[in-house]
Amino acid sequence: MGKNTMMKRSIRMHAEKTGNQAFLNLIPLLQGNVGLIFTKGDLKEVNEEVAKYKVGAPARVGLVAPIDVVVPPGNTGLDPSQTSFFQVLNIPTKINKGTVEIITPVESLSRRVTRSALLRLHFLPSSELGHFHMV
Repeated sequence: MGKNTMMKRSIRMHAEKTGNQAFLNLIPLLQGNVGLIFTKGDLKEVNEEVAKYKVGAPARVGLVAPIDVVVPPGNTGLDPSQTSFFQVLNIPTKINKGTVEIITPVESLSRRVTRSALLRLHFLPSSELGHFHMV
């Protein structure tokens, strides 16, 4: 794992050292957020070890969403003065017991993270937002 330039250099050095030029075919594939793991061991054990270090990160504009995120209908806990924000984002709401309630499920992330989708996620209370961190 590391920066793409470092991984490319390592692959070139390995190909030169071993004489196996087939590794050079990996270099053009190193674009974006990529990590390579070479093993002769059990893949299940490697997967479990890597999963231990997996951390979530807040969604950012331009990222690719690994899963679709749908904000479920329900009470947001926000006061009625926030309804205008939801109207701008085309999220149907109603006032119920002095708080804003989302009426229908709203697809917030799909494929690319857009600015409006990010606003939808970050405007929710932090307890709900925790469920929508991208991993």
